[in-house]
Amino acid sequence: MLTKIILLIILFTNFSSGGEILKPIPTSVKPIIDGNLDDDVWKNAVMVTGFRTFIPDFGKVMPESTVVLTSYDKENLYFAFKCFDPDPKTIKAEITNRDNLRPHDWVCINLDSFNDKQTIYGFYVNPLGIQADSKFAAQAEDHGVDFVWYSAGKIHNEGYNIEIQIPFKSIRYKDTNPVTMSVVFERRVSRRSEQATYPALDPKKGYQFLIQMLPMEFSDIEHYTLFELIPSTTLNNKFKSVNNNLVKDFSKNEISLTSKYGITSDLILDATYNPDFSQVEADAGQVDLNLRYGLFFPEKRPFFLEGSEIFNLAGTSHDRMAVHTRTIVNPKVGLKLTGKLSDKSTIASIFAVDELLDANSNTTGSTATFPIIRYKYSLEDDSYLGGIYTGREMDNHYNRVAGVDGMIRVTPSSFATYQTLFSETKLNDSTQNSFGNSYLLSYRYTTRDLDYHIAASNVSKNYSAEAGYQTRTGIFSISGGYTPKFYTSSALVKRFDLDFYSVQTKDSFSDLWEYYNSINIKLFVLNNLNFSTRFNYSTEIFNSKKFETSGFNVTGGGQFTKQLNVSLNYRISKSINYSESYQGYNSRINTNITFQPWNQLDVNLNATHVAFYKTADNSKIYEYPIFRGKLTYQLNQYFFLRGITEYNDYKRTLLTDFLSSFTYIPFTTLYVGYGSLYQKNVDDVNNNYSSTEFLEMKRGLFIKASYLWRM
Repeated sequence: MLTKIILLIILFTNFSSGGEILKPIPTSVKPIIDGNLDDDVWKNAVMVTGFRTFIPDFGKVMPESTVVLTSYDKENLYFAFKCFDPDPKTIKAEITNRDNLRPHDWVCINLDSFNDKQTIYGFYVNPLGIQADSKFAAQAEDHGVDFVWYSAGKIHNEGYNIEIQIPFKSIRYKDTNPVTMSVVFERRVSRRSEQATYPALDPKKGYQFLIQMLPMEFSDIEHYTLFELIPSTTLNNKFKSVNNNLVKDFSKNEISLTSKYGITSDLILDATYNPDFSQVEADAGQVDLNLRYGLFFPEKRPFFLEGSEIFNLAGTSHDRMAVHTRTIVNPKVGLKLTGKLSDKSTIASIFAVDELLDANSNTTGSTATFPIIRYKYSLEDDSYLGGIYTGREMDNHYNRVAGVDGMIRVTPSSFATYQTLFSETKLNDSTQNSFGNSYLLSYRYTTRDLDYHIAASNVSKNYSAEAGYQTRTGIFSISGGYTPKFYTSSALVKRFDLDFYSVQTKDSFSDLWEYYNSINIKLFVLNNLNFSTRFNYSTEIFNSKKFETSGFNVTGGGQFTKQLNVSLNYRISKSINYSESYQGYNSRINTNITFQPWNQLDVNLNATHVAFYKTADNSKIYEYPIFRGKLTYQLNQYFFLRGITEYNDYKRTLLTDFLSSFTYIPFTTLYVGYGSLYQKNVDDVNNNYSSTEFLEMKRGLFIKASYLWRM
């Protein structure tokens, strides 16, 4: 009955359809964010419905209807979702920690707060009101950001409700009246891995959200001179083993202060002194043997995450980044300016002083300063022109990189990207500076039925980006991919994609060519499983010699039941021993299992096993297994307990890490953590002992508290 009433109301209520401007009605009475939808504001709110799918296919009517209500006052945006479901018992949701919603049912507000088609805020909420948030720019989504906003959810016998409050202080928007933003509302039904939006996405434009947003207009809202203070204190004690006894390594009790000042409602200055950038959770173990280049670890530290999406260059991937702030290891002070200089001009800059640890002690030696500045000028649709400068400056050494990039929307289905960077490096013992360059040009076409792309890039021998991340220099490459997508009416396989990819690379150091040619088949099986297999025929140049790297890779998994998610990856390929330059082959298997026996408990198990063999005699050179278990108990949306155990069989080390966390809102937090590192087969030079038992080599305890004060 309630469903019929809601649908009848829609027929007689002001609602928006495609091509119109959504004009929410302001409210003088704030709704109570509790998930009940019984506030007076929702009786007169503007209402939209008519969601259409885009995953796995476009334009289908989702069986579960969705109604969205919108309103606002001078200080906040308000949204309510009425998500109908004929079988509420199958709704997947749990009380979990923030940003852990991907396997769940959820709704999302994709908000372009400047209506300039450059950046999207993503506000995700599951049926129990748990939040996740993100920022999207330059074709990349960053889930590391955190914003202050409020949500509540409630599951009932006809589905679930969600209420959302987004303070204007938490987002950036134009300093005008009225203010025009734009939005795409999104819903996911996990048991079918199905996602739908309002307005519906155009199959000819594919997943390009930024050029398919629905405008929204707000009048007489506040334009804040925002001011925030975040005082934080951290107590950190570390111990290490000396002669088989744990002794204190160091103890620190530090106080830090971070502030945020809104020069305008769209330009923000951040400053921090003695920041505690320590990570709450250690990086997951990776296989760090037989590597050609260093491991990549994502940024997790809050100060650097603010506005980090602006530093993304067009066409950039993880192996080619002009800015990767994990290179700023031990910052002492930091300044950051992000936001709009005008309607079309965006700026982001960082200045940080990094205290460099002496290699032989825990004391600081010299310092490095990092001046980084980024500028973007938006054009028609989501096109833009950009420029960037990064530096790493020391007493007798510096590295400086400058360049331009951009994205040009060619048609509604296609766009081109480019970037050109130049570097200059002065080494301590060098009398002559080193100069290098890097460029990239690409074209991509994407629709419901077909994706393809072509690209050309070059990285010179002497190119260096010390404030970024670059896996390889001295290469020129031409690449292309072609992916037709096929949709079926079968209940077993709903869709399958064929992906053909080829890249031809010239190694400038040897003047030899290498190649990588692959075919990948991806199947969308049943409702929420996927399976893919890839064959590649490839070579790699190393130390001026050509090696075989051809192989086979298979990946599969998904949400098998409401409680169980399993993924498996297996690869076998020819390979290179980089330390001794000989031909080999390896196998790699990775398994990840997530089990939620009830809403508040999450069990995650991960196992990785890598083995390397020498081709000449088939002898096994090494095995490298890593096992990681993570148990999280979420008492409520604010407080959780978590334990991690990780065993590295190659290094014979066992890591234990325990954490209790209380987060009222982002940056108003309390953490208490304890961890130990154990090791087998430890040889002590002084006492000549060896043990087959685990010996505790390191121990750490930290307490961290911070508070967000906003006016």
